[in-house]
Amino acid sequence: MSVARVTEITSSSPKSFEEAIDEGVARAGKTLDNITSAWVKEMKVGVNDGKVVDYRVTLKVTFVLKDG
Repeated sequence: MSVARVTEITSSSPKSFEEAIDEGVARAGKTLDNITSAWVKEMKVGVNDGKVVDYRVTLKVTFVLKDG
């Protein structure tokens, strides 16, 4: 039997939503072991002077807890 936990993180990129997702999952992987999935909860853009300046995502990251 395994037990999983879900944590919420936010990530951003000046290039794209895809890069923001990739960066968020990669960074979470430096701290969390056994990541099994990530769900994109929310997508937003930062705007300055009428132009998109960054892409932001809120992710729900699932990871399996270690025994012991």
